[in-house]
Amino acid sequence: MKVEDFAGAGPAFRLEDYFTGKTRAWGMFEDRFGNLRRQFVVDIDGDWDGETLTLDEHFRYADGELDRRVWTIRPNGPNGYVGQADDVLGEARGAAFGNALNWTYRMNLKVGGREIEVRFDDWMFLQEDGVVLNRATVTKFGIELGTATIFFQKDRPRMAPALGLQTDRRPAMAMQAPRE
Repeated sequence: MKVEDFAGAGPAFRLEDYFTGKTRAWGMFEDRFGNLRRQFVVDIDGDWDGETLTLDEHFRYADGELDRRVWTIRPNGPNGYVGQADDVLGEARGAAFGNALNWTYRMNLKVGGREIEVRFDDWMFLQEDGVVLNRATVTKFGIELGTATIFFQKDRPRMAPALGLQTDRRPAMAMQAPRE
């Protein structure tokens, strides 16, 4: 799969549009055998200053562990992005076309009481109503260790103008009382 294949898909996904403001995400990590290893919630505060997007991510894991990561991300050409965070080795690089973003980076990942260097191949897809679906494959030496699946949600009224959404839309299905 190539990110360019999604050039015509909508809604258009630009990190600086989507992540400015507050975002909440729910995620899980499954090992390569399909065993659920971790679940988490992330609260993200995003700030776009016209050149750099800063994402302040606060993780809360199901086992009670807390963590924080701060990303600084800059557009790089018409579709590209580069980013850095303290636990990312070098730069993260990616591109957005249509509703998709593919983002790759190497990271020191905390596992138990130690850190291991892994590679993330992140795919994000913007959906209607301010939802982003994210699936990241985690590898070491080319061997898949597992997959992170994350669901991001924005507040619909606040994101509506940036995403071209209506704010007065009613749910697709509504319960109605039976007619007599």
